[in-house]
Amino acid sequence: MFSSFLMFAALGSPAFAAGPIDCELRFSMSGWSAFYKHATGSGTVTCDNGQSMKVNISAKGGGLTFGKSEIDNGIGKFSEVYNIEDIIGGYATAEAHAGAVKSASARVVTKGPISLALSGKGRGWDVGVAFGNFIISKP
Repeated sequence: MFSSFLMFAALGSPAFAAGPIDCELRFSMSGWSAFYKHATGSGTVTCDNGQSMKVNISAKGGGLTFGKSEIDNGIGKFSEVYNIEDIIGGYATAEAHAGAVKSASARVVTKGPISLALSGKGRGWDVGVAFGNFIISKP
């Protein structure tokens, strides 16, 4: 009888979803733009639950934009991530940028409820306004 009670309690109790985890992206990327914007790179996502994943990143879009830049040691902070696999996919982006010689960039990209705040410093020059996708994929 006691074992029947335990089985009922285990099956009848509601499952509680774990809260969001803190994940961070460390990345490097380089690219160019002349109306069409294209950049590629790679990085590593690490989460506070011990999970980590190597990723490829790319940014594609268009607008009134010109330049060439390279970002080293960029950092991204994710919000509303419940599993490291959630970070894979395309994020919508809109940006205004300007820089010469030493370039700096900061932007927030979104994919449904997940947001990614990106920042980085690098070299190059760029000016313009662009819209497009920031894509994170597995290598």
